[in-house]
Amino acid sequence: MEETDLVTSLIPAVQEQLNSKDTPYVKKAYDRILELEDVDEEEALKMIALCLADESNRMFIDKRDFDVERYQELLDALPELPEG
Repeated sequence: MEETDLVTSLIPAVQEQLNSKDTPYVKKAYDRILELEDVDEEEALKMIALCLADESNRMFIDKRDFDVERYQELLDALPELPEG
């Protein structure tokens, strides 16, 4: 699976996070991206999905649990994308 396919496959998970009371930081990042940058909704979703993919990848490589704090840091850095 290529990175773009992986990112696209994570869009539904991002959409769930946008609507979940457990992940308000995702909605906050989404709203901030749409306000501060000339980015459409689809691109904002892809940016967040890329952050989710990056953290998921690190989780797999490092054989550890999902690091919510690191994920939030990646989201806070948007529109700067994680270097993969």
